[in-house]
Amino acid sequence: MTLPRTPSFRLDGRRALVTGASSGIGLGAAVALAEAGAHVVCAARGVERLQAAIDAMAAEGWSVEALPLDIADLDALRAALDAQAPFDAAVNAAGVARHGPALDTTPEDYDVVMGVNLRGAYFLSSWLARGMADAGRPGSIVHISSQMGHVGGIDRAVYCATKHGLEGMIKAMAIEWGPRGIRINTICPTFIRTPLTEPTFADPERVRWLQEKIKLGRVGEVQDIMGAVLYLASDASALVTGTSMLIDGGWTAD
Repeated sequence: MTLPRTPSFRLDGRRALVTGASSGIGLGAAVALAEAGAHVVCAARGVERLQAAIDAMAAEGWSVEALPLDIADLDALRAALDAQAPFDAAVNAAGVARHGPALDTTPEDYDVVMGVNLRGAYFLSSWLARGMADAGRPGSIVHISSQMGHVGGIDRAVYCATKHGLEGMIKAMAIEWGPRGIRINTICPTFIRTPLTEPTFADPERVRWLQEKIKLGRVGEVQDIMGAVLYLASDASALVTGTSMLIDGGWTAD
């Protein structure tokens, strides 16, 4: 009898891009991919914090480089990708939020959040996939979406709009790019302790709301997301595309 073998989670010899890599989920994603053997290009807006992350990762013996980048700046994004060799995997963890009542949303709030969370994500995906296709190689693109891409939330109309849009976007792109072996998926976390979510945790009313909604009784940590990142970036998920992995502690179960 020939026994099946577990597909490898290793990424040796592969190139990976991680946006939003200077902190939070993005930094966790970069560490997960680097630990698995990938050469990781870490992109983020804040140069000082990005360099600190790169230095810490390099001290572990991992293969990393820094790429200062704002994915909302499409000209800079296109130029940066054109200057890079094609990637085998990418994790887009760049994101912004301007939470508040929908009645109070300004056009500026809307444009800023859409510009990063959906517009930037769209063209990042398209240009990454073009590089993979032109090189004739398969690849995996992973977006850090949110449970708010599947439900609504208090004071989150614009944020939910971007994440629901992201979920639809990856389904259409998966259909188009599947024949080329290019996969695209999302990870949809619940509230994870990061600099982006600290304002929520500082509000006792919001904390009570979280405790009621998360069935496992705790908010998430960055480490809760890292295994999913590695799975979707590796050959272990070779038949997975156009879908979302909900890591929400049961939030969307009811």
